[in-house]
Amino acid sequence: MTRSSSTAAALDHFIERALARQLDQIGRLPQLPYDPEWPSDCYQTQATPGEPVGWRPVRQPGTSDLFARIGSALQLDIHPDIVSYYGRYWSDPLPARRSEGQLNLLQLWNPEDGERLRANLIGHVLEQARRKRPPTLFFACIEDDDLFISLDNRDGSIWLEAPGKKPLRQLHDTLADFLDSLQPDIIADQE
Repeated sequence: MTRSSSTAAALDHFIERALARQLDQIGRLPQLPYDPEWPSDCYQTQATPGEPVGWRPVRQPGTSDLFARIGSALQLDIHPDIVSYYGRYWSDPLPARRSEGQLNLLQLWNPEDGERLRANLIGHVLEQARRKRPPTLFFACIEDDDLFISLDNRDGSIWLEAPGKKPLRQLHDTLADFLDSLQPDIIADQE
C-alpha cells in the first residue's frame, strides 16, 4: 500500500468511526442550515434556505488539479499524503480528540472552499519561506488554542505548530498514523 493510499484508508476509517459514533449517540446525521449559495454534495436533501438539513462527508468524484496549482505557484512538489487527504471527501470540519485536546480536521465543503484553502496554504508556505523555515501544510486546528497541526512537506511527518513560530513538536511520522490515533467526537449541529 502506498503512503497516499494508506492516508486515504486511514481517513476512510476515521469517517466510518465518526459516522457510527454520531448515529449511535445522537441517532441521526449532524445538521446545518441549508445554503443554496454554498452548495455541496454533503447535503442529504435540498431545503428552504436556512432550514436545518442533515449532512455527511461524501467522496469527491475524480481528481482535482488544486494541489498541482498550489505546487506550481510555490514551485514545490506537494507531498502526496496531503493531496490524498484534501482530495478524498467533501465535508465540513470533523471534530476529534487526542492528547493535545479537541481538534477539528479541516475539510473541503466544495470546490470554492478548495480555492480558499489554496490561497491560505500558499500564504502560509510563503511566510515560512520568508522566515527560512521548511514548508508545512496545515490540515487541523486545536480547539481553545491558537495551535494547528500540519504535515512537513519534505517527509510527510506531522507537527504541532503555532502561528509565526517554529514547529513545536513532532506528533507522528505519517498522516495515516496520526489519523489512526484520533478518537472521533460528536459532530455538533450548526444553527
